[in-house]
Amino acid sequence: MNQITLMGRLTRDPELRHTQNGTPVASFALAVDRRYTPKDGSERQTDFIDVVAWRQTGEFVSRYFTKGQMALVTGSLQIRDWTDKDGNKRRTAEVVAENVYFTESKKSREASMGRAEPRDDFGSNYTSPVTGSDFEELDLDEGDLPF
Repeated sequence: MNQITLMGRLTRDPELRHTQNGTPVASFALAVDRRYTPKDGSERQTDFIDVVAWRQTGEFVSRYFTKGQMALVTGSLQIRDWTDKDGNKRRTAEVVAENVYFTESKKSREASMGRAEPRDDFGSNYTSPVTGSDFEELDLDEGDLPF
């Protein structure tokens, strides 16, 4: 079974591209701390993991996530072999995201990112509401939750 779950911070803003057929694909990387702390007292090690998100997931990530933001990604590991421009054979490991989740509250995201509005495909902010969604974001203080 090939299933991966990662939680970490985006190392850069997601880059949204489209294939020749017009299929959206976003790429980004997560900085993920390793679980253990070294016994010698040094800092935890961090892995930088490339992630690719296709179609609606890619559009979602490129619109709502930015560099430094915490995210939870579930998906599968993919190993790709390719040839670079010099003719050398290369191998790349990346996570193909099936789902990407927010792991911070809206208020903490706004405070840390200094921005509350989603981005359009060109990285600029816009103020129109997201259309075509059956969900709306509630502006509740976490203390108001019924559970």
